[in-house]
Parts: sequence; structure tokens; C-alpha cells
Amino acid sequence: MHPTEHEARYEARREAAPVAVIAVATYGLLALASWRNGWDVIGLPWWSCLVLALPGAVLCLDLWLGADRLRLAATRTASLVLLGAIVLGNIVAVGVLVGALVTVKNDDLSGGQLLFTTAAIWFTNVIVFGLCYWDLDDGGPFERARHERSTPDFRFAQDETPEVARPGWRPRVWDYVFVALTSATAFSPTDTMPLTLKAKLLAGVEEVVSVVLVVLLTARAVSVLGT
Repeated sequence: MHPTEHEARYEARREAAPVAVIAVATYGLLALASWRNGWDVIGLPWWSCLVLALPGAVLCLDLWLGADRLRLAATRTASLVLLGAIVLGNIVAVGVLVGALVTVKNDDLSGGQLLFTTAAIWFTNVIVFGLCYWDLDDGGPFERARHERSTPDFRFAQDETPEVARPGWRPRVWDYVFVALTSATAFSPTDTMPLTLKAKLLAGVEEVVSVVLVVLLTARAVSVLGT
């Protein structure tokens, strides 16, 4: 028994949209912390974090309103463009931080600022790629509601062993966020395998960004705190 389009609409509105809100809120908190502490990175003002949050805010509206139109091609394209903008913004933010590490003196770039900024970008990266996987896999949530999972972009454990899956199981938003989380922490696939080239490219980009954040920036921030 497969999910109906009504359930897919509910998922887009009540699950995916709140996940996008979390990403927006993360950058909002970073902007607030930057404003209160007078943080800037290579001259960029605190409100630049809000610029990164803007595509996420529009994405929330697209997920909420687009659900009423059954995620037509135009609304799905818009959501993919917005997700791409957030991913690109995260990559730019990582580049800015790396540039700051090699050009700014330790006294001007505190360990607390580096840790907080790195954590915000890493967390947002997980959320955004989870939404990318959700909107990419097998044509998106509404296409998955219309047919069997015959050509998925990601293969879950329940796909391998359907006899242990709950009746009517299908991957939901939080399943894809978990895939993004494991990719960001293990830097490789774990229990869910990317099958198609586009899935592998997305996972590869996420893992590279996570490696830079976790290994390089966090390590540098900890060393600054210890000085």
C-alpha cells in the first residue's frame, strides 16, 4: 500500500517546510550572535548571514504553498533552485572562513566565533542536503506517491529487506536528513547508498564541505581557544 498524494502534500507542508525553517533559524541565530558580539569575517557585516538565510525563507513558502498545487513542475523547479542557492551560499561561506583563517590574525578572529560559525554552517549543510535528497530521490515526494520505488536514487535498508519494513513504509523527510547527517559525520555512505550519478555528486559535495568544516576549521578554532 503506497502513500496518497494527500499524504505527500502533508509531508511537504508539515515536515519539509519546518525543516527548512530550522535552517533559516540557524542562520538567524548566527546573525544575532555576530551582531551582539561585533563579529565580522574579513570585513563582512553581521547581516550577511541574513542574506544566506533569504533563499531558505523563500523555500519555506514554496514548500508550504506548493503543496496545494501538488508540487507542479514549476514549483519543484523553484524549490530545487532555492536549495541550490543555499548550497552555493554555504560553499561561499566556507570559502570566506578559510580565507579568514589564512589572512586574519588570531586576535581578530576568536575561537568562539570560528566554532559558532562553523557549527552553524555545518548544521545548515546537513539540513539543506537532507532536503535536496528528499526532493531528488525518485522524482520527488509526489512522484514517489504515484508509483513504485522502481528506480530510486537512494537505496535504503528497507529497500534491500522489505520484509522487515513496516507496512506502507516509504522514506520521509527525516530519513533523508538522517542520510545527510551520516554522510556529514562519516564522510561516506553508511546504511543508505546513492545509486545515480546526481545522487553521488550531491553526496560528494556535502562530504567535501563537511570535511573542510569539521577537520580544518573546527581544528583551527580549537587551537585558537587553547592559545
